[in-house]
Amino acid sequence: MEIGIGNVSVIIFILALVFVFKTINVVPQQHAWVVERLGKYHATLGPGLNIVVPFVDRIAYKHVLKEIPLDVPSQVCITKDNTQLQVDGILYFQITDAMRASYGSSNYISAITQLAQTTLRSVIGRMELDKTFEERDHINASIVNAIDESAANWGVKVLRYEIKDLTPPSEILHAMQAQITAERGKRALIAASEGRQQEQVNIANGEREASIARSEGDKQSAINRAEGQAAAIVAIAEATANALRQVGTAIQSAGGESAMQLRVAEQYVQAFEKLAKTNNSLIVPANVGDMSSLIATAMQVVKTQKPSVVAAGRQHDANT
Repeated sequence: MEIGIGNVSVIIFILALVFVFKTINVVPQQHAWVVERLGKYHATLGPGLNIVVPFVDRIAYKHVLKEIPLDVPSQVCITKDNTQLQVDGILYFQITDAMRASYGSSNYISAITQLAQTTLRSVIGRMELDKTFEERDHINASIVNAIDESAANWGVKVLRYEIKDLTPPSEILHAMQAQITAERGKRALIAASEGRQQEQVNIANGEREASIARSEGDKQSAINRAEGQAAAIVAIAEATANALRQVGTAIQSAGGESAMQLRVAEQYVQAFEKLAKTNNSLIVPANVGDMSSLIATAMQVVKTQKPSVVAAGRQHDANT
């Protein structure tokens, strides 16, 4: 009897442990467990300590509420201009309703994947090849909007979609490379021509500035020469006037008239001498031996010119 009672106690203890383990459930953070009672949805257990009825309640589904990345398999898409593209991407989603994720679809991951592929083919089919490379953000947004609307019934929130690779056929790649090379060559030619044009403009501007500088220099040089000539004329006139005044003063002084007559006679003789030697011809006066008559003639010229010389000197003094 004692052995039987001990065995029963052990069995009861084991059943009690099993009952406790079946009753108490600890749900981790960012997880949700779906409980079925007698095969029917009963409740969703949140993080922490939860108590269920053993052998009546059952943990049917366990969901992770974290953001989940889903790799979308590569597929061939045809663009609007009939070009094949090998496209693959990655989808990020999160379970927001554990009950719908359990009963809304038999396999919500497969459903999301297939929907992402069909939507991607539809979006790329409405675009030309060049636009697919330029408008990746538009493609990603279109796929997210299309999937998110349907995935709401599955308790899933699609957060974003990213295209990983867009791979056209090798022939298209070669053509695109040739186009890029030609475009870069065109830009290089345009840049070179613009450089030559700017060079010619700079040369023309430099020549124009140099020509203006030379003309300004010539102008200033001509002005300086004219001012120099004017100053020289004024200086000569002033010197001549001073000489005339001194001559007039000397004539009016004692003995000045006689000295002036002598000077004029000498200059008359010298002038006659120079005139006689012109063109290798010898010119002699009619009466060479009568020098006194020659001097008398010169003195007569001085007497006739004296009033005019004195008047000119006085006129210059009055003007100055």
